[in-house]
Amino acid sequence: MTIRVLVADDQALVRGSFRILVDTAPDLTSVGEAATGAEAVELARREQPDIILMDIRMPGMDGIEATGKITADPGTSAVRVLILTTFDLDEYVFAALRAGASGFLLKDTPPADLLAAIRVVAAGDALLAPGVTRRLIAEFTRRPDPRQRPVAALDEITEREREVLTLIGLGLSNTEMASHLHVSLSTAKTHVGRLLMKLGARDRAQLVIAAYDTGLVRPP
Repeated sequence: MTIRVLVADDQALVRGSFRILVDTAPDLTSVGEAATGAEAVELARREQPDIILMDIRMPGMDGIEATGKITADPGTSAVRVLILTTFDLDEYVFAALRAGASGFLLKDTPPADLLAAIRVVAAGDALLAPGVTRRLIAEFTRRPDPRQRPVAALDEITEREREVLTLIGLGLSNTEMASHLHVSLSTAKTHVGRLLMKLGARDRAQLVIAAYDTGLVRPP
């Protein structure tokens, strides 16, 4: 199955470079370019890409607002957004994740790693490397969102699933969770899949945020 990618960035050279890179991969294809957030929203509705490479800083509607509109619209809710940023742990990244982005990468990420990240996000398999996820959680604890989800949001999950959600929030990978819980990797993946369904989460990124927002992961 070919992964369809839309590139959104206000710099034509950057857009063109990413588009050429995407088209070099046999399992990826570019479906358009957007120079503003508004264009990204419009093209997302028209082209229905699997992934959008989204810059944060764009004129008019920025990448964060565009991400929120795309993920909240039933017509484009299946589109996954991968944020591109110039600065590691840019403060805007956290707002983008809360808006529904599935992860983020630095713009100077090696080409092979960027292509691999597109595939990972398209599969909904992981937010980022576990170590980076831990750093994100550390940042969330320093920049709490005043809107905290009610604990009732966890009423539908089992005690084991609550434990798995906590481990996800702490940044453990599926393999690490399987070892920690003394279960098979397939069982760990099953628990993650059930959490996604029960909590109405798009991907692992939202599970990380849910673990923090519901208080399962707390500041030390």
